[in-house]
Amino acid sequence: MIWLLITFSKEYTTVITYPVNYNNIAQDKLLQEIPIKKIDLSITATGFKILRAKLATKKINLDASRLRKKSASKFYFLPRNQTTKIQKQLLNGIVLEEIMQDTIFLSLGVLTSKKVALKPKVDITYHIGYDLLNQLKVTPDSIVISGPKDQLNSIEHLNLSPLTLKGVKGSFTEEVSILKSEKQKNLKFKNTKVTITGKVDKFTEGTIQVPFIIKNLPENTNLTILQDKVEIVYVVALSNFAKVSETSFIVECDYAMAVKNEVGYLIPKIKTEIDFIKNIKIIPSKIDFLIQK
Repeated sequence: MIWLLITFSKEYTTVITYPVNYNNIAQDKLLQEIPIKKIDLSITATGFKILRAKLATKKINLDASRLRKKSASKFYFLPRNQTTKIQKQLLNGIVLEEIMQDTIFLSLGVLTSKKVALKPKVDITYHIGYDLLNQLKVTPDSIVISGPKDQLNSIEHLNLSPLTLKGVKGSFTEEVSILKSEKQKNLKFKNTKVTITGKVDKFTEGTIQVPFIIKNLPENTNLTILQDKVEIVYVVALSNFAKVSETSFIVECDYAMAVKNEVGYLIPKIKTEIDFIKNIKIIPSKIDFLIQK
């Protein structure tokens, strides 16, 4: 024990590797490549201080505000010019003798901004009889990202983390993350998370009788038709069921298409679009006719 105390009380000169942070990079610049993450410092201290420094290595902050330009995107600075700042970050009793790295290079690009859409990836199954009232809502649906122009030009959208929900029978709001690929890790995102919202309701099937219109019928042509209405079968949310009426649908039959196809029947088609009505089916799908001469 006495020998250990005597040994660790002596001063030694050694090299310790410290992780580093790069501070004060200009706001209009962004790192395009990851610079060196560690520097080697030659220090003098007692054995106790050296042991403590090795067991609890703190990060050294390097000032990148004053860079020298080597090329269009290549910059550098000399760590020895920051000797005093680095010394102040070391533990008391540790003397900085030398910074082993002579030069540190940084690859920087001009920072530009771009607004890109967010692309959700969802896997949602609903409880029997339930479904979405309208489309899923992503908030926000796009964000502003910043980075080197050449990287931004290749980005058309950003993916969201997968959202999986099973047996859903109620409205929901879920938070998901914006995914950042390895190539995008140096880009700056205004948001890192978004919400996905869905309004869910119970759906039911309804039927209604609706008259139809025959278009493109020549003035001197009379048709004999056995029916003047068609039946429409549809699916709608219970909360919207009372909104559906005969006037909700406009059904047309194109006589010109029957002539063109040389058939003796009309095909009814719905010309109105109502976003809260789903799975519309017309019965019958063909209407026979006779021409009166």
